[in-house]
Amino acid sequence: MVPELRERYLCARNEELRSILNDSARSPTERFWDVEERTQAIAEILRDCLDGHSRSKMELFIMVMFNHGMMTADDLDAFSSEIREQALRRSTL
Repeated sequence: MVPELRERYLCARNEELRSILNDSARSPTERFWDVEERTQAIAEILRDCLDGHSRSKMELFIMVMFNHGMMTADDLDAFSSEIREQALRRSTL
């Protein structure tokens, strides 16, 4: 499931970066640095969500992916009701 979540997340982020690059209200230099800053933030989210996966940390990574928007409420349907409830409860904190 992780590769699918990653690709879906990056597809959306790539669209976001494209819109920054196409923002004619900003100068090419501003667009470049805006994209660079956003790319670094996205890379940090990817590291948070994807580095160090293990079965023992699965619940933690589900919460992190959900909180960063990599995983949706619909994706949580693949897990137990306990995990779904924890992810939804912790996302509002």
